[in-house]
Amino acid sequence: METTDSSVLDTARAKPGLLFVVALGGLLLVDLLAMLAGVSLGPIGGSLSLGRLRSNLWSGIVIGLVIGLAGIGLSMTYSILSFANFSHGDLVSTGAFTGWGVAFLIAGFGDVPVRALLTVRDAGNASPADIGAHILTTPGAILVGLIASFAFTALIAIALDRAFYKPMRDRDGIALLIASIGAALVVRYLIQFVYGADRRGVTATVEASNLAFDPLGIAVNAHELTIVVSAVALMLAMHFVLQHTKLGTAMRAMADNKDLALITGIPTERVVTATWILGGGLAGASGYLYVLLRGTIQFDFGWLLLLLIFAAVILGGIGSVYGAIAGGLVIGIVFTTSTIWISSDFNQAAAFAVMILMLLLRPEGLFGGVTTA
Repeated sequence: METTDSSVLDTARAKPGLLFVVALGGLLLVDLLAMLAGVSLGPIGGSLSLGRLRSNLWSGIVIGLVIGLAGIGLSMTYSILSFANFSHGDLVSTGAFTGWGVAFLIAGFGDVPVRALLTVRDAGNASPADIGAHILTTPGAILVGLIASFAFTALIAIALDRAFYKPMRDRDGIALLIASIGAALVVRYLIQFVYGADRRGVTATVEASNLAFDPLGIAVNAHELTIVVSAVALMLAMHFVLQHTKLGTAMRAMADNKDLALITGIPTERVVTATWILGGGLAGASGYLYVLLRGTIQFDFGWLLLLLIFAAVILGGIGSVYGAIAGGLVIGIVFTTSTIWISSDFNQAAAFAVMILMLLLRPEGLFGGVTTA
């Protein structure tokens, strides 16, 4: 018993931050259980329905999958090209606008001018929300829009590489990071020029069938279910590429040791191109799915979402694809469940607080190490 007590004291002295996190986590757990039980003991406890907790957890998983999907590309860029890509958020916006432009074109063709559809704008008496596609009424438009968001964003990512990053391939990470900020500004304001600066509704409303099913007391709508299925499918496809193809082997080799990969004859430029295609495409798809979840779109939403994507990647272990997915889920769940204790105005701060705690206690992240897989 004395040995155990001494070990606990030594750990507390060596890692006071860990002790603080454990104490805070225990206090929040006790408070949560008290609220679920309807018990109030001074500042602890209160009232919280199990249904609301389940709903918050589900919403966190949905948002977390979108953030994790976007984080995959950011992690790949870091592990293979060795720089933090600040234009990644604007690739998310690119995928959202191009994908929804194609979805609108299919859903509203013949009723609204093509230019208005492709630019996701109002046209006459038809607003984007009126034209807006819905998975239950225009599933083909939603699916083709998702594919288009991946394809168009991959092309834009390659174009950015050729214009900005390839000429600077031999520079250090700081130079590339600064270049990525410039690229982000170029993409963002091109989007604003083409699509406009206004925020508008996108998806249609289907009142009668909006509820897909109601498992365990959680209201799951059709769009949320579509997001989960699509995100998981894309993640599984990425796993297959990394673990069961020659391209994936080459990417993992470059992430582990770039110089050795070059010496052994791995076509590094092809791997870099594939990285931009896959990473950019997944970023675009995540932006498209995020708009499907929120129902609105604006030119700079990807830039605003970038901070949460970075938080997820750092939390999971920057450079790790699987870490990005796990980090996205953690950030998403913290983002939604933190509203049990604090106002929704501060839930983003709660997500960043978790990231900071991870940096203090385990700087390498949940999955640790710089690795593509």
